[in-house]
Amino acid sequence: MGIFSNFFSFTQELAIDLGTANTVIISNGEIIVNEPSVVALDRHTEKMIAVGDVAKQMYEKTNDKIRVIRPLRDGVIADFNAAEQMLRGLIKMVHQGRRLFSPSLRMVVGVPSGSTEVELRAVRDSAEHAGGRDVFLLFEPMAAAIGVGIDVTAPEGNMIVDIGGGTTEIAVISLGGIVSNNSIKMAGDDFTSDIQEYMSRQHNVRVSERMAERIKINVGAALTDLGDKAPDDYVVDGPNRITAMPMKVPVCYQEIAHCLEKSIARIEQAVINALESTPPELYADIVKNGIWLTGGGALLRGLDKRLTDKINIPFHVAEDPLLCVARGTGIALKNVDKFTFLKR
Repeated sequence: MGIFSNFFSFTQELAIDLGTANTVIISNGEIIVNEPSVVALDRHTEKMIAVGDVAKQMYEKTNDKIRVIRPLRDGVIADFNAAEQMLRGLIKMVHQGRRLFSPSLRMVVGVPSGSTEVELRAVRDSAEHAGGRDVFLLFEPMAAAIGVGIDVTAPEGNMIVDIGGGTTEIAVISLGGIVSNNSIKMAGDDFTSDIQEYMSRQHNVRVSERMAERIKINVGAALTDLGDKAPDDYVVDGPNRITAMPMKVPVCYQEIAHCLEKSIARIEQAVINALESTPPELYADIVKNGIWLTGGGALLRGLDKRLTDKINIPFHVAEDPLLCVARGTGIALKNVDKFTFLKR
Protein backbone atom coordinates (compact mmCIF):
# COMPACT_ATOMS: atom_id res chain seq x y z
CA MET A 1 0.00 0.00 0.00
CA GLY A 2 2.89 2.37 0.85
CA ILE A 3 4.31 2.11 -2.69
CA PHE A 4 0.93 2.73 -4.35
CA SER A 5 0.20 5.70 -2.06
CA ASN A 6 3.47 7.22 -3.30
CA PHE A 7 2.40 6.71 -6.92
CA PHE A 8 -1.20 7.89 -6.60
CA SER A 9 -1.10 10.63 -3.96
CA PHE A 10 -1.95 13.79 -5.92
CA THR A 11 -1.33 16.29 -3.12
CA GLN A 12 1.74 16.53 -0.93
CA GLU A 13 1.94 18.72 2.16
CA LEU A 14 5.16 20.59 2.87
CA ALA A 15 6.04 22.78 5.85
CA ILE A 16 8.79 25.24 4.95
CA ASP A 17 10.96 27.45 7.13
CA LEU A 18 12.32 29.77 4.44
CA GLY A 19 15.14 31.33 6.43
CA THR A 20 17.82 33.88 5.60
CA ALA A 21 20.56 31.40 6.55
CA ASN A 22 18.91 27.96 6.18
CA THR A 23 15.78 26.48 4.64
CA VAL A 24 14.13 23.49 6.30
CA ILE A 25 11.38 21.44 4.65
CA ILE A 26 9.22 18.97 6.57
CA SER A 27 6.94 16.37 5.00
CA ASN A 28 4.80 13.93 7.01
CA GLY A 29 6.41 15.12 10.24
CA GLU A 30 9.90 14.26 8.97
CA ILE A 31 12.70 16.72 8.13
CA ILE A 32 13.44 15.97 4.47
CA VAL A 33 15.58 19.02 3.61
CA ASN A 34 17.83 21.10 5.86
CA GLU A 35 20.09 23.15 3.61
CA PRO A 36 21.72 26.60 3.49
CA SER A 37 19.56 29.22 1.70
CA VAL A 38 22.04 29.59 -1.13
CA VAL A 39 21.74 29.08 -4.90
CA ALA A 40 24.37 29.13 -7.67
CA LEU A 41 23.29 30.44 -11.09
CA ASP A 42 24.94 30.61 -14.50
CA ARG A 43 25.57 34.33 -15.12
CA HIS A 44 24.63 34.11 -18.81
CA THR A 45 21.60 31.80 -18.83
CA GLU A 46 20.41 32.39 -15.23
CA LYS A 47 19.91 28.61 -14.94
CA MET A 48 20.49 26.97 -11.59
CA ILE A 49 23.81 25.15 -11.22
CA ALA A 50 23.57 24.13 -7.57
CA VAL A 51 21.48 24.74 -4.47
CA GLY A 52 21.87 24.37 -0.71
CA ASP A 53 25.08 22.97 0.73
CA VAL A 54 26.71 22.40 -2.69
CA ALA A 55 26.05 26.05 -3.60
CA LYS A 56 27.35 27.25 -0.22
CA GLN A 57 30.65 25.47 -0.83
CA MET A 58 31.01 27.68 -3.92
CA TYR A 59 30.21 30.87 -1.96
CA GLU A 60 33.02 33.48 -2.18
CA LYS A 61 34.98 31.08 -4.43
CA THR A 62 33.37 31.56 -7.87
CA ASN A 63 34.67 32.70 -11.25
CA ASP A 64 33.00 35.21 -13.57
CA LYS A 65 30.70 32.54 -15.11
CA ILE A 66 28.91 31.69 -11.87
CA ARG A 67 27.15 33.84 -9.31
CA VAL A 68 26.29 32.45 -5.90
CA ILE A 69 23.42 34.22 -4.17
CA ARG A 70 21.72 34.24 -0.82
CA PRO A 71 18.25 35.25 -2.08
CA LEU A 72 16.97 36.33 1.34
CA ARG A 73 18.28 39.30 3.25
CA ASP A 74 16.94 40.59 6.56
CA GLY A 75 14.39 37.79 6.58
CA VAL A 76 12.75 38.75 3.27
CA ILE A 77 13.28 37.93 -0.41
CA ALA A 78 15.88 40.25 -1.94
CA ASP A 79 16.21 38.43 -5.29
CA PHE A 80 12.88 37.06 -6.52
CA ASN A 81 14.23 34.95 -9.41
CA ALA A 82 16.98 33.40 -7.29
CA ALA A 83 14.54 32.67 -4.44
CA GLU A 84 12.14 30.92 -6.81
CA GLN A 85 14.92 28.81 -8.34
CA MET A 86 16.30 27.95 -4.91
CA LEU A 87 12.87 26.88 -3.68
CA ARG A 88 12.32 24.76 -6.79
CA GLY A 89 15.71 23.08 -6.30
CA LEU A 90 15.07 22.34 -2.63
CA ILE A 91 11.56 20.98 -3.33
CA LYS A 92 13.08 18.69 -5.99
CA MET A 93 15.19 17.18 -3.20
CA VAL A 94 11.96 16.22 -1.43
CA HIS A 95 10.68 14.36 -4.49
CA GLN A 96 14.01 12.79 -5.44
CA GLY A 97 13.55 9.07 -6.09
CA ARG A 98 10.14 9.01 -4.42
CA ARG A 99 7.50 9.49 -7.07
CA LEU A 100 6.70 8.86 -10.73
CA PHE A 101 5.41 12.44 -11.08
CA SER A 102 5.39 15.69 -9.11
CA PRO A 103 2.21 16.05 -7.01
CA SER A 104 0.44 19.35 -6.39
CA LEU A 105 1.80 20.94 -3.24
CA ARG A 106 0.05 22.31 -0.19
CA MET A 107 2.51 24.46 1.76
CA VAL A 108 2.81 26.34 5.01
CA VAL A 109 5.69 28.83 4.89
CA GLY A 110 7.06 30.70 7.92
CA VAL A 111 7.45 34.46 7.40
CA PRO A 112 8.78 37.30 9.62
CA SER A 113 6.04 39.01 11.64
CA GLY A 114 7.28 42.43 10.49
CA SER A 115 6.83 41.62 6.77
CA THR A 116 5.09 44.18 4.57
CA GLU A 117 2.31 43.23 2.13
CA VAL A 118 4.84 43.43 -0.72
CA GLU A 119 7.23 41.09 1.09
CA LEU A 120 4.44 38.63 1.90
CA ARG A 121 3.34 38.69 -1.75
CA ALA A 122 6.91 37.89 -2.84
CA VAL A 123 6.99 34.80 -0.59
CA ARG A 124 3.55 33.64 -1.80
CA ASP A 125 4.47 34.13 -5.45
CA SER A 126 7.80 32.31 -5.06
CA ALA A 127 6.08 29.38 -3.36
CA GLU A 128 3.35 29.23 -6.02
CA HIS A 129 5.84 29.44 -8.92
CA ALA A 130 7.80 26.61 -7.26
CA GLY A 131 4.70 24.38 -7.44
CA GLY A 132 2.51 25.39 -4.50
CA ARG A 133 -1.22 25.08 -5.16
CA ASP A 134 -2.41 26.07 -1.66
CA VAL A 135 0.07 28.36 0.09
CA PHE A 136 -0.48 29.33 3.73
CA LEU A 137 1.79 31.83 5.47
CA LEU A 138 2.43 31.63 9.21
CA PHE A 139 4.27 34.22 11.26
CA GLU A 140 7.61 32.82 12.46
CA PRO A 141 7.19 33.63 16.19
CA MET A 142 3.89 31.72 16.20
CA ALA A 143 5.56 28.81 14.37
CA ALA A 144 8.48 28.89 16.83
CA ALA A 145 6.11 28.83 19.82
CA ILE A 146 4.25 25.83 18.39
CA GLY A 147 7.60 24.15 17.70
CA VAL A 148 8.77 24.72 21.29
CA GLY A 149 5.67 22.86 22.48
CA ILE A 150 3.74 25.80 23.94
CA ASP A 151 -0.05 25.51 23.88
CA VAL A 152 -0.54 28.71 21.90
CA THR A 153 -4.36 28.41 22.01
CA ALA A 154 -4.47 28.65 25.83
CA PRO A 155 -5.68 31.88 27.51
CA GLU A 156 -2.15 32.49 28.77
CA GLY A 157 0.66 34.80 27.74
CA ASN A 158 3.91 33.41 26.34
CA MET A 159 6.81 35.32 24.81
CA ILE A 160 9.10 34.06 22.05
CA VAL A 161 12.37 35.66 20.95
CA ASP A 162 13.35 34.07 17.62
CA ILE A 163 16.85 35.21 16.55
CA GLY A 164 17.29 34.10 12.94
CA GLY A 165 19.81 35.02 10.29
CA GLY A 166 18.19 38.25 9.11
CA THR A 167 15.66 39.29 11.76
CA THR A 168 14.92 38.93 15.44
CA GLU A 169 11.22 38.27 16.00
CA ILE A 170 9.80 39.05 19.44
CA ALA A 171 6.15 38.20 20.05
CA VAL A 172 3.64 37.78 22.86
CA ILE A 173 1.20 34.98 22.06
CA SER A 174 -2.15 34.14 23.63
CA LEU A 175 -5.37 32.41 22.49
CA GLY A 176 -3.87 31.31 19.18
CA GLY A 177 -2.83 34.80 18.03
CA ILE A 178 -0.03 37.34 18.34
CA VAL A 179 -1.00 40.02 20.89
CA SER A 180 2.04 42.23 20.33
CA ASN A 181 5.21 41.84 18.34
CA ASN A 182 8.48 43.56 17.58
CA SER A 183 10.54 42.60 14.54
CA ILE A 184 14.01 44.11 14.17
CA LYS A 185 16.59 43.69 11.42
CA MET A 186 19.32 42.69 13.84
CA ALA A 187 20.26 39.01 14.00
CA GLY A 188 22.85 36.37 13.10
CA ASP A 189 24.06 38.04 9.89
CA ASP A 190 24.81 41.22 11.87
CA PHE A 191 26.82 39.19 14.39
CA THR A 192 28.81 37.79 11.47
CA SER A 193 29.53 41.22 9.96
CA ASP A 194 30.45 42.56 13.44
CA ILE A 195 33.08 39.81 13.67
CA GLN A 196 34.42 40.58 10.17
CA GLU A 197 34.77 44.26 11.03
CA TYR A 198 36.37 43.48 14.42
CA MET A 199 38.96 41.10 12.94
CA SER A 200 39.92 43.70 10.35
CA ARG A 201 40.15 46.58 12.84
CA GLN A 202 41.65 44.78 15.83
CA HIS A 203 43.88 42.12 14.22
CA ASN A 204 44.50 43.57 10.74
CA VAL A 205 43.33 40.30 9.19
CA ARG A 206 40.78 39.98 6.41
CA VAL A 207 38.22 37.24 6.99
CA SER A 208 35.47 36.06 4.68
CA GLU A 209 31.81 35.86 5.66
CA ARG A 210 32.18 32.06 5.97
CA MET A 211 35.23 32.38 8.25
CA ALA A 212 33.41 34.94 10.44
CA GLU A 213 30.53 32.45 10.66
CA ARG A 214 32.97 29.75 11.83
CA ILE A 215 34.38 32.13 14.47
CA LYS A 216 30.82 32.81 15.69
CA ILE A 217 30.06 29.09 15.95
CA ASN A 218 33.32 28.20 17.71
CA VAL A 219 33.81 31.12 20.12
CA GLY A 220 30.65 33.25 19.82
CA ALA A 221 29.49 34.48 23.25
CA ALA A 222 27.26 37.08 24.87
CA LEU A 223 29.17 37.14 28.18
CA THR A 224 32.84 37.75 28.94
CA ASP A 225 32.79 35.19 31.77
CA LEU A 226 31.47 31.74 30.88
CA GLY A 227 33.26 29.93 33.72
CA ASP A 228 33.82 26.23 33.05
CA LYS A 229 31.67 26.44 29.87
CA ALA A 230 34.29 28.57 28.14
CA PRO A 231 35.33 27.29 24.67
CA ASP A 232 38.96 26.99 23.60
CA ASP A 233 40.47 29.77 21.50
CA TYR A 234 39.84 29.47 17.77
CA VAL A 235 42.78 29.98 15.39
CA VAL A 236 41.94 32.06 12.32
CA ASP A 237 43.99 31.87 9.11
CA GLY A 238 43.84 34.86 6.78
CA PRO A 239 45.80 37.53 4.90
CA ASN A 240 47.13 40.64 6.61
CA ARG A 241 44.90 43.55 5.62
CA ILE A 242 47.90 45.76 4.72
CA THR A 243 50.74 43.45 3.61
CA ALA A 244 48.64 40.47 2.35
CA MET A 245 51.06 38.16 4.21
CA PRO A 246 49.45 35.05 5.78
CA MET A 247 48.55 35.33 9.48
CA LYS A 248 47.45 32.96 12.22
CA VAL A 249 45.37 34.74 14.85
CA PRO A 250 44.01 32.99 17.96
CA VAL A 251 40.63 34.45 18.94
CA CYS A 252 39.05 34.03 22.40
CA TYR A 253 35.37 34.15 23.30
CA GLN A 254 35.84 37.30 25.47
CA GLU A 255 36.89 39.27 22.37
CA ILE A 256 33.82 38.14 20.46
CA ALA A 257 31.55 39.00 23.40
CA HIS A 258 32.98 42.54 23.34
CA CYS A 259 32.60 42.89 19.57
CA LEU A 260 28.96 41.71 19.67
CA GLU A 261 28.05 43.98 22.60
CA LYS A 262 26.21 46.68 20.62
CA SER A 263 24.20 44.22 18.53
CA ILE A 264 23.13 42.18 21.56
CA ALA A 265 22.21 45.40 23.41
CA ARG A 266 19.82 46.25 20.54
CA ILE A 267 18.10 42.87 20.92
CA GLU A 268 17.87 43.43 24.70
CA GLN A 269 16.22 46.81 24.14
CA ALA A 270 13.77 45.33 21.61
CA VAL A 271 12.71 42.70 24.18
CA ILE A 272 12.22 45.43 26.81
CA ASN A 273 10.17 47.49 24.32
CA ALA A 274 7.95 44.47 23.60
CA LEU A 275 7.43 43.88 27.33
CA GLU A 276 6.48 47.54 27.84
CA SER A 277 3.58 47.17 25.38
CA THR A 278 2.37 43.86 26.88
CA PRO A 279 -0.97 43.93 28.78
CA PRO A 280 -0.44 43.45 32.56
CA GLU A 281 -2.24 40.07 32.83
CA LEU A 282 -0.15 38.61 30.02
CA TYR A 283 2.98 40.20 31.50
CA ALA A 284 2.33 38.31 34.76
CA ASP A 285 2.05 35.05 32.78
CA ILE A 286 5.37 35.76 31.02
CA VAL A 287 7.15 36.41 34.34
CA LYS A 288 5.81 33.06 35.59
CA ASN A 289 6.50 31.06 32.40
CA GLY A 290 9.73 32.71 31.35
CA ILE A 291 10.73 33.72 27.80
CA TRP A 292 11.78 31.22 25.12
CA LEU A 293 14.81 31.78 22.87
CA THR A 294 14.75 30.11 19.44
CA GLY A 295 16.66 30.43 16.16
CA GLY A 296 20.39 30.17 15.52
CA GLY A 297 21.13 33.23 17.67
CA ALA A 298 19.83 31.35 20.72
CA LEU A 299 22.99 29.21 20.51
CA LEU A 300 25.22 32.19 21.36
CA ARG A 301 26.94 31.14 24.58
CA GLY A 302 25.64 32.87 27.71
CA LEU A 303 22.85 34.78 25.93
CA ASP A 304 20.09 33.28 28.09
CA LYS A 305 21.97 34.18 31.30
CA ARG A 306 22.74 37.70 30.09
CA LEU A 307 19.10 38.39 29.21
CA THR A 308 17.85 36.81 32.46
CA ASP A 309 20.19 39.03 34.52
CA LYS A 310 19.31 42.16 32.53
CA ILE A 311 15.50 41.77 32.41
CA ASN A 312 14.86 39.74 35.61
CA ILE A 313 12.67 37.22 33.79
CA PRO A 314 13.98 33.67 33.20
CA PHE A 315 15.05 33.00 29.61
CA HIS A 316 15.04 29.40 28.32
CA VAL A 317 16.88 28.14 25.25
CA ALA A 318 14.57 25.82 23.30
CA GLU A 319 15.68 22.29 22.58
CA ASP A 320 17.11 22.28 19.04
CA PRO A 321 16.41 26.03 18.54
CA LEU A 322 17.39 25.98 14.85
CA LEU A 323 14.43 23.72 14.00
CA CYS A 324 11.65 25.25 16.13
CA VAL A 325 10.09 27.31 13.31
CA ALA A 326 10.22 24.35 10.90
CA ARG A 327 8.69 21.96 13.43
CA GLY A 328 6.00 24.52 14.27
CA THR A 329 5.05 24.98 10.60
CA GLY A 330 4.87 21.18 10.32
CA ILE A 331 2.45 20.93 13.25
CA ALA A 332 0.39 23.86 11.92
CA LEU A 333 0.14 22.17 8.52
CA LYS A 334 -1.64 19.23 10.16
CA ASN A 335 -4.01 21.59 12.01
CA VAL A 336 -4.87 24.30 9.48
CA ASP A 337 -8.24 25.00 11.13
CA LYS A 338 -6.68 25.60 14.53
CA PHE A 339 -4.21 28.41 13.82
CA THR A 340 -4.32 31.90 12.32
CA PHE A 341 -2.76 31.94 8.86
CA LEU A 342 -2.19 34.64 6.29
CA LYS A 343 -3.72 33.34 3.06
CA ARG A 344 -4.57 35.09 -0.17
